[in-house]
Amino acid sequence: MEEIKFEEALARLEQIVSKLENQEANLDESLSLFQEGIELVKKCEARLKEVEVKSAQILENGVKKDLESF
Repeated sequence: MEEIKFEEALARLEQIVSKLENQEANLDESLSLFQEGIELVKKCEARLKEVEVKSAQILENGVKKDLESF
């Protein structure tokens, strides 16, 4: 699967969930959609983890800078 933006992945997941909930797909298509959804969830989780780590680093560095200025 090519690189996809977080927001695009969420939008696609919403489409997949809607299609599966409304039973708009046959069995084979449902399985394919389910697999795609799992891959998208993994990508979203990985991206959220990256952002969480980066945010923690930014906060830690900001606090250190604030403390150093005293």
